[in-house]
Amino acid sequence: MTLKKKIFFAVGPFAVAALFIVALLYSPLEFIKEPSEKKVHEAASSMSVNVLKGSEIKREAMESGKYLPFFGSSELSRVNPFHPSVLAKKYDRSYEPFLLGAPGTQSLTHFFMLNSVKKPLENKKVVFIISPQWFVKKGVSDPMYSLFYSPIETYEWLVDLDETDQTDQYIAGRLLEFESVKSDTQLKKMLLKVKNGEELSKADRRKAYYKYKRLKNEDLLFGQIGIVSKNKRIDKQATYLPNQYNFNELDALAYKIGQEKTNNNPFEISNGFYSNRIMPMKGKLKDSQKKFNYISSPEYADFEAFLELLAKNNIDAMFVIPPVNKLWSDYTGLSTEMLDDFSKKINYQLTSQGFNNIVDFTDKRGEKYFMEDTIHIGWRGWLEMDTQLQEFLKSDSKPDYKMNPELFFSKEWQTEQYK
Repeated sequence: MTLKKKIFFAVGPFAVAALFIVALLYSPLEFIKEPSEKKVHEAASSMSVNVLKGSEIKREAMESGKYLPFFGSSELSRVNPFHPSVLAKKYDRSYEPFLLGAPGTQSLTHFFMLNSVKKPLENKKVVFIISPQWFVKKGVSDPMYSLFYSPIETYEWLVDLDETDQTDQYIAGRLLEFESVKSDTQLKKMLLKVKNGEELSKADRRKAYYKYKRLKNEDLLFGQIGIVSKNKRIDKQATYLPNQYNFNELDALAYKIGQEKTNNNPFEISNGFYSNRIMPMKGKLKDSQKKFNYISSPEYADFEAFLELLAKNNIDAMFVIPPVNKLWSDYTGLSTEMLDDFSKKINYQLTSQGFNNIVDFTDKRGEKYFMEDTIHIGWRGWLEMDTQLQEFLKSDSKPDYKMNPELFFSKEWQTEQYK
């Protein structure tokens, strides 16, 4: 065998395979079917990273009109009998929650998730759970943002940009703070232009479109792999509930379950969480949160970008502000006065711009079994949220937004206390 033939047989198959993959990623891929109803149902409760970072399954879910988006973070993973997915399943609600969040997701990630499904959600309703713990000095950390950074949703946003406004400029500047974004030199150049208010050239738009198209095809090919649904857990939790909905009966049951599930510690924290997360380092946690401050944070501006997107698409949102377990905050020294100030500040940001559907549980910090652990909504908390949600969904009132980006993107608002 000649040397040329040896080289051909050695690298030929790999070259052909590479060409095939490249052709596949840039082809129309019309032969691939959209996600099935079963796959979308599995994805709705999965909180899988590939679902959150992808676009096809979320788009299919929102276009179906069967799903109610719940934007949030780690609290969505606490599946007990009163979790929104369980109550919707048990009592045959007209919607199924689609959980758009995971531990570590914050407003900037939510902005891109909402942007990718804004068209099917136009004039509809969503739920957004705000965690005070997001509002730390530097906002979302680089590792956490990178974990949920979605190139496909970022390029989709760029492809759709016509004239850049203040929100676009803010988002571009914010993205350029993260290593995972800056490592894409092509994207970095385009973001710098948007940040500076410059128009993208035709060449930029062409490059962005082809990158988006390739990422979209990757999502179609691989986005449905490895989804682990929570549906079995949801079905099991639903068996603990009575067949007929009765708030007082359910509240008594939530109290009883909460009491049973938190009986190994004085903080009314679920036994498993306490044993695994608190006990190993308990001594180090006393008075450890005395200096925590949720008043000064870039998260306020990230959150404003999400609000701007809601307003532009006339989407109505119910905002939920969870409390912090008072027994725990007394132990760690976390200031309840500071938490009250956080509540005032975020309420002003919402109500002054016309976002009036707010379920603020800040003053529920001392209610028994309202929380499941230190900061996550628990048995009685989910149930009370559910009653507010049903009223929100019934309401025919239309939002009337009066946005004020000059104030809420400003450094002053991000860093100063609201008085």
